Formats: sequence, C-alpha cells, structure tokens
Amino acid sequence: MNYRLIASTINKGKGNPMKFILLSLTILLTLNVNASVDVVYGDDNRVDVYASNNQFYVDLAASTAAMIKNSNLQVLGDEVKINGRSLEARGMCASERFSHQSTAASCSGFLVGENLLVTAGHCIENMSDCKSNDWVFDYKVENDTQKNVTVAKTAVYKCKRIIAQDLSRRTKDDYALIELDRKVTDRAPLTYRRSGKIKRGTEIVVIGHPSGLPTKIADGAKVRSVNNVYFQANLDTYGGNSGSAVFNAQTGEVEGILVRGERDYVYNSSKGCYETNYLSDNGGRGEDVTLITNIKELR
Repeated sequence: MNYRLIASTINKGKGNPMKFILLSLTILLTLNVNASVDVVYGDDNRVDVYASNNQFYVDLAASTAAMIKNSNLQVLGDEVKINGRSLEARGMCASERFSHQSTAASCSGFLVGENLLVTAGHCIENMSDCKSNDWVFDYKVENDTQKNVTVAKTAVYKCKRIIAQDLSRRTKDDYALIELDRKVTDRAPLTYRRSGKIKRGTEIVVIGHPSGLPTKIADGAKVRSVNNVYFQANLDTYGGNSGSAVFNAQTGEVEGILVRGERDYVYNSSKGCYETNYLSDNGGRGEDVTLITNIKELR
C-alpha cells in the first residue's frame, strides 16, 4: 500500500487514500485517526525470496516490482543503489522481523505485458506520481544479514504513461495499468485471470514489499469472501504491499491486486516502539484485493 509503514492509524487505500510521502513518525501519527493498515493473520508467513523453498513462487517474484521515488535511487555505473532507512529507524521495534532491512518502496506492482505493469490506483493517481517514481525489479536481499540492496541499472524502469486508473470511493475499485518506458526482455509477464472470479476458500499467495521492505513472499492465506469488485482474504500484508500481485497458490495466475486492509503495527509503550499486530487466521476484517478482471484493458 501507500507508504504508511509506521503509524497504526494510517489507511492503506481505505476511503480517500492519502498520497504516499516519507514522513517522520510524529507526523504520521497526527494523520487520519479513522484509518487503518494491515496485519499478520495467524503465523507470519512472509519470507525473503532467497529463503523460499518454493521455486514456483520464486519464479513469480521475478516479475514483481517495487515503486521507489527517483530521489532514493543512486546510479553507480551499471548499478543502482537503493537508499532507504531501516524498519527499526522508522520506529519499529528491533525485535520485529526484517527490522535491519531498508524500506525504500512505497508501493508494489507486477508485469502483465512486455511493457505493461499493474499496481493499485491509489499508488499512481496522476502523471506527477508517474514521473516521480521508478519501477525496480529484483529489489530483494540475498542473505539474512544484508541491509541495503543494489540492482542492475537495467532492472530500473520509468513510468511512461497511465493507460487506465480507477480509485472509487463508491465502488471500492482500486487499480492502475501503466506503460513502462521500454520493453522488459529479461523476465516474463505474469499470467492472470481474464474471466470469472476466484472462489471462497481458494489458497492464495501475495508477493510484494510490506512496509517498503525488499521483496517478500507470503503464502498460507485463503479467500474469505468475494463480491463483484474485490475479494477479502487473511493475507499477511502491510503498507507498501499496495499494488502487490495476489496469486492463486496452485495455478500461479494473478487473481487480484492488494489494495486495503487491517491495522498491522501497534505501539508498545514499555518498549517505546511499534510491533506487528497479530490476529487469528479468522480474525479482523481481512485484506481487500481488487479483482484483476476489473481492468477492462487487460481482458
């Protein structure tokens, strides 16, 4: 979702989504008291790409990307260094998983054509958003202790134009389809559902950038309910996961786009920092996932 990775009161696309900006904890806590962010349901199923024992999911992850502000990318010859403060530096407790890793992504996205990428509608609302952010593939760590990430310059793409975008308070639709500045030739576009709807109880997996972190794969979730615009599920997602691809765990087809969810971080006054808010697998309101079939331009 938008980059509301710290405050327990910030909304991930719910209602009238605020523009993502990298703010201090103090400022974030003054915003929208009626908003909410995401949560971990049951066990925390997030894993780094290198740590996944499911090669199928690892292959899917290669076609997902992070939305990162131009100013956080430093070109060093043929490589690009991704700059971002650690999760701990942004107010999370040191005991939080991945607390030492950088948090540079504001949203997530995924490749659906040789130069087409899908994300959440509240991530890219206008051409200003399009121009001020780049799309970075391979924003991932390679080991347990790695803090920062450097990627090949060829893995960084610019947003050329917005093909389709919707962010409706009335219907709750939330998606964007953008054209990248050039064709992506070193990885395949993802396959996605073109008709019909996912069924309740279907096992799903999400791949994206929770709290702006390097790529995480989170499986072990199921669809709770489905309507004509979105479905709800017990996915382990955070701010930064907005725009993440949600896959059918068995087929690998994209079923939808992660757009909204529950509160994930709560303040621990004894520690003076924020911790993940854990709910049972059946607890909370669930996470909202826009149906990929809502994007008419992809049918």
